[in-house]
Amino acid sequence: MLHDEAMRTADFDYDLPPERIAQTPVEPRDAARLMVVHVAAGEISHAHVRDLPALLAPADLLVVNDTRVMAARLLGRRPETGGRVECLLVRPLSDQRWEVLFRPARRALPGRRFLFDTKQDPLWATVVARTDRAVTLDFDRSFDPATVGSVPLPPYVHGFRGDPERYQTVYSREARSAAAPTAGLHFTPGLLRALEQRGVERAALTLDVGPGTFRPVTTLDPREHALHTEHVRLPAAAAQAIRRAKREGRRVVAVGTTVVRTLEHVQRERGRVEPYEGWTELKILPGDRFAVVDVLLTNFHLPRSTLLMLVCAFAGTELVLRAYREAVAEGYRFYSFGDAMLLLP
Repeated sequence: MLHDEAMRTADFDYDLPPERIAQTPVEPRDAARLMVVHVAAGEISHAHVRDLPALLAPADLLVVNDTRVMAARLLGRRPETGGRVECLLVRPLSDQRWEVLFRPARRALPGRRFLFDTKQDPLWATVVARTDRAVTLDFDRSFDPATVGSVPLPPYVHGFRGDPERYQTVYSREARSAAAPTAGLHFTPGLLRALEQRGVERAALTLDVGPGTFRPVTTLDPREHALHTEHVRLPAAAAQAIRRAKREGRRVVAVGTTVVRTLEHVQRERGRVEPYEGWTELKILPGDRFAVVDVLLTNFHLPRSTLLMLVCAFAGTELVLRAYREAVAEGYRFYSFGDAMLLLP
């Protein structure tokens, strides 16, 4: 890590008109626009996600995050006053105890009870603890989130009434995330088949995305920002495929920043890519080196966010911010339901 030079959160800012924030996804998924950035040459071109088979090389290894978004959003009330509340399930601490994000946070006082409306029987919960970052609730029974809640959308998406599956990747598996790994939202079964026919290999890992992914960096120096902790799992088959690709000189293509953080965390933690299950709070900033990932497919991220900083670390802050300014000028759609960027060596 080379973080000796001064670094400011303000260095990762850019102007984004509100109308550039995508409120609905494009159809079909792979019709989204794709900005192609050739990092070494500093060149930018424009395509569509459906063009990926022509942009990637045969024998590239595509690595995806197969997590699924939980039906994590619960709406409820305080029975004594009728005051409405909302919680977002973050992770289970036991069968009936959950860490949640709670709104409005001021009402989550230890000992208070709340009643949540669900698809089945109502659900009671008692506040056990509250910190600056999360609230702990004891529910009156264990439950499967799919039977009680709804899929949450990012805070900058308003009024979307489409199919909730549109906020899931087509290859998602176990529902354990509070938000989607959005770079993967662009893939269709047809595009995956076309990539396979091209000779592009695919492997899957799991990082369960926490709601902290939307938490802004408020420190003046991003090195002082504490990143949320997220659970990761790198299966043996994926680890073997990645080691084989690196050994054979083939490129590892990460679909999204969650894949980057998982692979680079395992490499730093273990000294090599091997099967792994644990937790990561890896924050990647300009000056950090990438030992595993060669190519990155990612969406356009919020100003001053750790996700934007990771992309700047991968391709250089000046080039990435120039690409973002061009994306704004060219009418690209930003954030979770927006367009994508492919960063090539």
